[in-house]
Amino acid sequence: MLTPGECWVITDNAAGNQRQALALAEHMQRPVRHLRLRLRAPWSWLSPRFTLGNTRALPAAQRSLFAPPWPELAIGCGRSAALLTRILRPLSAGRCYTVQILDPRIDPRHWDAVIAPRHDGLDGANVLRPLGSLNTVDARWLADGRDACPLLGELPQPRVGVLLGGPRRGIDLDDDYAGRLLGHLLARHRREGGSLLVLASRRTPAELIELFRAALRDVPGIVWAGADDGRNPFPGVLGWADRLVVTPDSVNMLSEACAVGCPVHTLATAPLPARIARFHQALRAANLLHDIDDTTASTQPPLRETAALAGQLLARMAQRRGD
Repeated sequence: MLTPGECWVITDNAAGNQRQALALAEHMQRPVRHLRLRLRAPWSWLSPRFTLGNTRALPAAQRSLFAPPWPELAIGCGRSAALLTRILRPLSAGRCYTVQILDPRIDPRHWDAVIAPRHDGLDGANVLRPLGSLNTVDARWLADGRDACPLLGELPQPRVGVLLGGPRRGIDLDDDYAGRLLGHLLARHRREGGSLLVLASRRTPAELIELFRAALRDVPGIVWAGADDGRNPFPGVLGWADRLVVTPDSVNMLSEACAVGCPVHTLATAPLPARIARFHQALRAANLLHDIDDTTASTQPPLRETAALAGQLLARMAQRRGD
């Protein structure tokens, strides 16, 4: 049983996984059904390798969501989703075209297509290798962001967007890091004026947010860290930014920043983990990422890969159908 034309987006609750999968689905010319699913143990421990008894991988309350009729296309992102997109091929007798975003850590032949960034080093005939992560940032999205946040456009220029991530293995975003980043931001603000538009993520430690609030109390701009600060102005900040400063930890945030087209800077105070370091090196080689104090950085063609990847997938799906 197959639902013609339908696309399932399968993710966990991680915002980064949801953004990537939904961004791709927007371009696939099909109605989208978003399934936020969680796996039970032991499948959650061993996904996507362990497929025995796969019909019991989901909690009983979610099993009716992952049931026939199966979609024509399924897009998953993240390790948990990888098990579900993998088993959709046999469940649908091969008629559901399965796409997995991010390296599933097993042979990509278990899916019709795997999208893994180049710094993952994954190869295969069905592997598509963008430079960065998938996102929705394009000219229209930025214009909508400016329309939604007109007051940001009244702040003095240069408007510097600051995107804060959080600590991860091998990258310490602690009080010392925050102090050094603030030192660079404030020194340049004293020279150039303008405003600072600071956005925290879910992973940003509360103590870092408070450091930024205190240090920037008298600087034009905003510090946004959640619903208590009002509606998320992320699209508006990217839409109005003259340049962006991004912490080095997040492939998603750096990819979104590089999709804007303005200069993008980062501050790395210690050697980065190998995988992230390869990504930074690729961005720098493309002249898309610069040291925080680099005053020679200029506007570059933006890094926008999602629509082109969707086009490749649509062509592959048509070829398999014999269109």
